[in-house]
Amino acid sequence: MALPIVAVVGRPNVGKSTLFNRIVGERVSIVEDVPGVTRDRIYSKAEWLTKEFYLIDTGGIEMADTPFMTQIRAQAEIAMDEADVIVFVVNGREGITSDDEAIANILYRSDKPIILAVNQIDDVNIKDNIYDFYTLGFGEPIATSSIHGIGVGDVLDAIIHAFPDKSAQEYDADTVCFSLIGRPNVGKSSLTNAILGEDRVIVSQIAGTTRDAIDTPFTKDGEKYVIIDTAGIRKRGKVYENIEKYSVLRALSAIERSNVVLVVINAEEGIIEQDRKIAGYAHEAGKGVVIVVNKWDAVKKDEKTMQLMIEDIRDKFKYLDYAPIVFVSALENKRVHTIFPEIQLAFKNQNRRIPTSVLNDVLQDALALTPPPSHRGHAAKFYYVSQVATAPPTFVFFVNDTELVHFSYQRYLENRLRATFDFEGTPIHFILRQKNNDK
Repeated sequence: MALPIVAVVGRPNVGKSTLFNRIVGERVSIVEDVPGVTRDRIYSKAEWLTKEFYLIDTGGIEMADTPFMTQIRAQAEIAMDEADVIVFVVNGREGITSDDEAIANILYRSDKPIILAVNQIDDVNIKDNIYDFYTLGFGEPIATSSIHGIGVGDVLDAIIHAFPDKSAQEYDADTVCFSLIGRPNVGKSSLTNAILGEDRVIVSQIAGTTRDAIDTPFTKDGEKYVIIDTAGIRKRGKVYENIEKYSVLRALSAIERSNVVLVVINAEEGIIEQDRKIAGYAHEAGKGVVIVVNKWDAVKKDEKTMQLMIEDIRDKFKYLDYAPIVFVSALENKRVHTIFPEIQLAFKNQNRRIPTSVLNDVLQDALALTPPPSHRGHAAKFYYVSQVATAPPTFVFFVNDTELVHFSYQRYLENRLRATFDFEGTPIHFILRQKNNDK
């Protein structure tokens, strides 16, 4: 299910980026007291009262044709079009400006819930200033100070209250939703058409032809699927069209709605850094992953070519060592059928649940084979382990001191679990919980 999207908009220098950072809990956006510093939309996942959502920070909208303002205004309008909820930030110290009124006119056309945050109300003596903002026509304004955190909770309460109802499941539980992600022109649209056996999406040599995420339900060999084709994700420094950044957000949203993600690589060009970054989105989201090497027909091959490619992928995608690799040619419709067994395997393993007693037998054997290393005379002691979630499989380890469990030992335990149980195609998550043995 796609997470709700919240866009933070307003003219420059009203504190949008500071509010963004306050909500997501880290300094993601650039904060500087110069109008126009935030030129690109920046997005991050946020959470309030157990509800997760994407938060988009935007460049300030200014009606004057000053440097960057045409691009910034276009970005913000795209963000407003994509958002489920919009937070309109104004400056309570300066009062309503002509730019605020112009932005309000844009927002009237959005037909989205608008939350009016009157920022920089750091002094209770100027709190009465917020009542002037009723004239903007967005209901009760909320007095905030993003620097001090005042009123941010009220803004977040209003945000989650305004979320659209997405509780209804779009597809049956046995339907496998999978998306195709990758940089532009790796052949995602051609692969979609080959899978469906029809020209469902536009195919072009021009990078970035596919702008939206397109859902297509279908059935194959008695199994129900939904394929989600997404726009190519460009390297951040090379994204010149505003609509391309919109496509990145749609791709992230498609990943959220997927059970399994196909990371598509161009065999002709080989692996570049951007491929690794794109694959990281799916890995961090905890989705099942299948690596698809497309355009394999265009590669000159001998008996060692495929093995060398596999070794290169394993070397450059070390964090995806669990992901199966398939080689296809969407153009010639060759080996496309080999994708489906891997999708089914990743989906099944995403939802695999291991009994607690069996898990603890494996844990005790692992501890006996290789005990935890000591650190300054102390060693981690593992009491027991329990699986607490699926999709991805998530395990909680109860230990005497979480600080004593080194990352390398967690990796060792993961390898032991993978060697014992079939988790091919899915990441597995570990949570360390400190247990007071005296209790």
